[in-house]
Amino acid sequence: MNSADTRDVAEGHGLDVVTVEVIRSALESLAEQMTETMTRTSYSLLLKEGKDCSSSIFDAGGRLVAEGANVPVHLNALGPCLKGMLKHHFPPETLVPGDVILTNDPYVDGSVGAHHTADFIVYEPVFWGGELVGFSTIFAHLAGAGGLDPNDWHTSIFEEGLRIPPVKLYSGGVLDEDLLKLILTNTSVPYAQRGDLLAQVSGAHVGADGFRRLLDRYGRDVVLRAVDAQIQYAERRTAEYIRRIPDGVYRAEKLLLEDGSMGGPVRLRLAMKVTGDRITFDFTGSDEQIAGPINCPKSATISACLFGLLAMMPPDIPKNQGPANLVTIDAPEGSIVNPTPPAAVYQRMAVTHQIVDMIFEAMAEVLPDAVVANSCGLIYGRGSAVNTTTHPDGGDISARQEWRMGTGPSTGGLGARASRDGLSAMPGWITNVASPSIESSEWEAPVLYRSKALYTDSGGAGRWRGGLGLRLSWQVKGEAARFSHTSQYSAIPPKGLFGGHSGAPSRWVVNEGGESEQVLRYQTGPTMSLDRDDIVTLYTPGGGGYGDPLDRDPARVRVDVLDRKVSVEAARDRYGVVFTDAGEVDEPATAERRAALRAARSRA
Repeated sequence: MNSADTRDVAEGHGLDVVTVEVIRSALESLAEQMTETMTRTSYSLLLKEGKDCSSSIFDAGGRLVAEGANVPVHLNALGPCLKGMLKHHFPPETLVPGDVILTNDPYVDGSVGAHHTADFIVYEPVFWGGELVGFSTIFAHLAGAGGLDPNDWHTSIFEEGLRIPPVKLYSGGVLDEDLLKLILTNTSVPYAQRGDLLAQVSGAHVGADGFRRLLDRYGRDVVLRAVDAQIQYAERRTAEYIRRIPDGVYRAEKLLLEDGSMGGPVRLRLAMKVTGDRITFDFTGSDEQIAGPINCPKSATISACLFGLLAMMPPDIPKNQGPANLVTIDAPEGSIVNPTPPAAVYQRMAVTHQIVDMIFEAMAEVLPDAVVANSCGLIYGRGSAVNTTTHPDGGDISARQEWRMGTGPSTGGLGARASRDGLSAMPGWITNVASPSIESSEWEAPVLYRSKALYTDSGGAGRWRGGLGLRLSWQVKGEAARFSHTSQYSAIPPKGLFGGHSGAPSRWVVNEGGESEQVLRYQTGPTMSLDRDDIVTLYTPGGGGYGDPLDRDPARVRVDVLDRKVSVEAARDRYGVVFTDAGEVDEPATAERRAALRAARSRA
């Protein structure tokens, strides 16, 4: 951190810098402990290995104090929902020690609730000395929520599972057993969901207890003044960064469902308006909400915007309420970025991934060293089948067991940046969910994974190469199999920046290379049936490149060829690098080849 700035802010609140820093670190560590508690005590694969959850601590006014965001799209997601809940459902004076409030409703106070019905949020009010001082919260994707087929093409929220408005799961420390029974009756995996939900409450307890211990040690006045100092410091640092951007309006535009699937394309427009130390994300002109699940609640739109901004800023700026104080988000009501009931929202990540890429594209000319080329976008894949081989009665109440793609959601190539190649076969920036092991997926479902590997030439060529996509193939080993799929960047691939090439597009194939081979026409579609032993293969997109490929160090190209990330043909045709028979860079031939490619480009 900037020690002079930190000391100035701390002294302005009558504190020394060491105390402020110790309290800040303690609160951030506490948020991480909450997440760790949940993942270590949860039951479902999605949480115990995928770690699809995040934790936050708020003060009594609903300001974000500290965040343990495993999943970046959870950044700043819980504050708007908390404020809406306190305004419309549980005013602060109605809360008592031991309360735990639960919701999974996207439509809290407009659409600033949960991101979709599979995302459960718990808020535990924190009391100290009889006074409400804050909230300990966890946001988690629970197994068995989101309807019978979460990744199907829903057309309304009523198809997406049980919708729970803010309610007290615990009142004064007493569990509402009837409410818990109601929730578990509406899932096909009650055992796993009960374990996950109680693990979530345990994590919230850890946060509340830790917050109280901090107050015991330093006192209410010192801790709350330190919180004020942290927020002011983060706001000041953010303002300094925004002032580096010339005042103006910076625009970007994307098409969703760009291959025409499910009635697409759908247009997403963004204008970033910078004035002094303030920034507005304006989505005016984006299409209206659609009869499909890619509508994005405003809570998720807020998260995507703040992530895109924070990702460009120095990483030592604390992740609290400070940066958000300088940001305005104009998302027209009834649009794809702020839907109204009964719009379906389960696959809202289709929009959030694009928002992040749009922010980087819009800022590229003024912040070239801070932005990233397009990444892989949203990728969902879900299979399920009845397992009569090892589980004669099936895997859950519906006699089905399900599997994901053998990766975290949205795994592919990430875009390159000004000084580094993109990461390969990684969850997209805003997802960051861990990839469960192949073995655990096969253990829990009737599926056999045939291959999981990077595929050559999928990363966009550039001075800095885009990350490679993933080729993943699995085979059905159960009966009555069902398969749902969504991906992005199939018709329009992930774009590069500053002369960098696009990454490879996405592609789905059933029974590749066989007599019944079927290349799926659209990136997104309704759930389809599969037969036992059918094989599904997914090619995930590669990341866009950054800078002119002809400026890439030939030695790096040689390493890429040796690692099978780039073919010899692509090295010659895209990078202008020629090799000797011994596999070394032929420097004279390379110089000649690059000169010829540049001349051909100038004539085009």
